[in-house]
Amino acid sequence: MPKILVVGGGYAGFYTAWKLEKHLRQGEAEVVMVDPLPYMTYQPFLPEVAAGSIEPRHAIVSHRRHLKKTRVVTAKVTKVDHATRTATITPELGEPWEETYDQIVMTAGAVSRTFPIAGVADEAIGLKTIEEAAAIRDKVLTNFAKAANLPAGPERERLLTVVVVGGGFAGIEVFAELRSFVTDLLKSYPQIAFEDTHFHLVEAMGRIMPEVSLETSHWVLENLAQRGATVHLETQLASAVGGVCQLKAKDESIETIPSDLIIWTAGVMANPMVKGTDFPLEPRGRITVQPDLRIVDEGTVIPDAWACGDVAAVPDLTGGGVGGMCVPNAQHAVRQAKQLAKNLVAVLRNEATVEYKHENLGAVAGLGVGIGVFQSGKFAMKGFLAWGAHRGYHGLAMPSWERKIRVVSDWVGGFFLGRDIASLDDRETPRAAFEAWASRPKPATADEPKAVDAAAPAEGTPAGAAGPAYATPAEDVSKEAAPVDGEKVAAKSE
Repeated sequence: MPKILVVGGGYAGFYTAWKLEKHLRQGEAEVVMVDPLPYMTYQPFLPEVAAGSIEPRHAIVSHRRHLKKTRVVTAKVTKVDHATRTATITPELGEPWEETYDQIVMTAGAVSRTFPIAGVADEAIGLKTIEEAAAIRDKVLTNFAKAANLPAGPERERLLTVVVVGGGFAGIEVFAELRSFVTDLLKSYPQIAFEDTHFHLVEAMGRIMPEVSLETSHWVLENLAQRGATVHLETQLASAVGGVCQLKAKDESIETIPSDLIIWTAGVMANPMVKGTDFPLEPRGRITVQPDLRIVDEGTVIPDAWACGDVAAVPDLTGGGVGGMCVPNAQHAVRQAKQLAKNLVAVLRNEATVEYKHENLGAVAGLGVGIGVFQSGKFAMKGFLAWGAHRGYHGLAMPSWERKIRVVSDWVGGFFLGRDIASLDDRETPRAAFEAWASRPKPATADEPKAVDAAAPAEGTPAGAAGPAYATPAEDVSKEAAPVDGEKVAAKSE
């Protein structure tokens, strides 16, 4: 039975495996999907996750729950040698191994693309993963709680300032969603006024949202300005050292904006793992494919090799796209994956393949609760109806009814009950509370030989290594402590 190896479990990888399960006959082929994450992230929902409108786990799709007939491997593919039909799979724990295959599908996706700007790597956060979106939400909530206890001044202003770099769809959506979130949050923080919060978006080009018309983009700028959000066009981020953003305008002037939350959304690039393969790459680092999604090397088809999504340079047969190629977005990735699955099955059955061609359906964006924009050709819709179209489209596009129900439940709950406003920022250090009060053995005195536990790791064993810390209770030192006055404790608790 031939083996199909799918490298990557994002949009393109998940949908490829999902549709292969649908189209393949029993015993016709084995499908193996490898990805370091155990889930697919529905990225259009990341701005709403960051703004507290959708719970983080509801914006992801579990591989193992929904791919019933696929062997799911949670690990990285670190090398592909197509000449020998082998891939090197490297798990987080354990030794790497060689996985053989008959057909390979490259769908490793994209990662955030940054520039060598001082401070960005140390201070900024991206918006490509569910963890980043959840961290942004918690950061906003934690900063509000801190700022509420501070008097007016530079530190308070820094905590209440958000800077977003990049004026594409992702940047504008998270910028507008967070503005909506913060405005709503003010009801719970009477110590903070609307004027105390500051939002800045930095865009190097002379306009935002190139996917919509210039008129629609101007409407978005006006709407954001009315909501107290500032957009800096034809401006570049020159430095972010220490969280101090230096914005360089077209006239070379510099504006300094200290911020405790800098979000980078200025572009993506193909996953660098493709450099560890023997497949041909175009100048932007994507795998070259022909319209039926088979990998090609200067026009010659490479047998048994396929690619789609953000990692592939797919010709746009509609005549649109950038440089004649499909733009890297979810709309193309999902549809390419569906066509690739059909074409791969057709090849297994010695049938003809079909070229991928997709007319752009338009663009829709949510700009906060009750506000959105929709553009299809010359037709544009703005405001509440466009927001409804945004939620309707993406609600239906979310894979599986189980996921759809969870997301819609979040929206309904948010409408009637409001958003949750408790930060879970401490989940980054979950053992801190336990460690603070955990009893530890008394250190040995000079006259007393140090007790040696046969089960304990030797000195020099790295912290966190397996040992008695989780197997043997810590020595009870409570008997050595001074007696506790129960009346005083009760008084304190009252």
